[in-house]
Amino acid sequence: MLTPAPYFADVADGPEDGQAYWLNTRDGVRIRVGIWRAGASNGSVLLFPGRTEYIEKYGRTARDFQKRGFATMTIDWRGQGISDRLADDVMSGHVDFFRDYQNDVAAMTEAAGVLDLPKPWFLLGHSMGGCIGLRAIMNGLPVAACAFTGPMWGIRLSPLSRPCAWILSWASRKVGLDHLYAPGTVPKPSVLDEAFEVNKLTSDREMYDYMINQTVIHPEIGLGGPTLRWLNEALTECRALSKLPSPDMPCLTVLGTREDIVDPGRIHDRMAIWPLGHLNMIEGGNHEVLMEGPQMRDAVIDALTAFYNANSGPVTDPAPHVDAGGQAGQSAIP
Repeated sequence: MLTPAPYFADVADGPEDGQAYWLNTRDGVRIRVGIWRAGASNGSVLLFPGRTEYIEKYGRTARDFQKRGFATMTIDWRGQGISDRLADDVMSGHVDFFRDYQNDVAAMTEAAGVLDLPKPWFLLGHSMGGCIGLRAIMNGLPVAACAFTGPMWGIRLSPLSRPCAWILSWASRKVGLDHLYAPGTVPKPSVLDEAFEVNKLTSDREMYDYMINQTVIHPEIGLGGPTLRWLNEALTECRALSKLPSPDMPCLTVLGTREDIVDPGRIHDRMAIWPLGHLNMIEGGNHEVLMEGPQMRDAVIDALTAFYNANSGPVTDPAPHVDAGGQAGQSAIP
């Protein structure tokens, strides 16, 4: 059942028709979805955000899509935004099982149908949303094509810290300490904890201030670091996905050359075996390529919408075929 939910238009800077709704998932969690639908002549983007993110963060992205004829629907995943928080420490990014996010996907997809969101539908998964989205595509998400930006198909860890992360996160579950924060993280939004000069999200100061402003004015949408439970679940899901074949669906993945949060190697590996896949490298782009400066954002949105438009009818192969060396086609957006 859809009921109206708060939408913080004062910080979203999105299209004027923004609305938000509460949904109840099949396992009893209350989540929030948001839509902007005016002028959607080309279809709708189901935008799966990353960990710590919230609906209002994508107000400007929705505005960019609206200019190109697309509606946008996005979500506060369980445990973040103003959806139900699942731990006593509400600032921790906690989830019981990574597969539970698929309950959120199911509720979001059902709501998109009830709201008669214009078709065709397309997926855009960012960071953790890229991990959730890849699983959803494999489960039959009803979209015509999928795209990803900096997808979390692996977490960037040093060769030394990777085994430590596995051992510590696994052991914490055995001794009942998996509710604790993962090492090196704090119960505070990263944009309020890290100076712009050392952040790994964006090279654009104004966009960084946009994110800071949102979490200062509405602290209830902020989220701190992940729990050890989340870390173990994320590592396990990424490993499981890496062993599965790429879906038979057109895919565009966009990756910044300065990516330092998710594992670029896993992204290159996946796109090299995606028959209908294409990888666009963004020179100078950080993790949040949709939160970079205006020129880079426009180039990314143009690439995404051109891809969606090319795949709005019967499924074809708009991307370069895998070459004899087994590498998916790549191009660079300056």
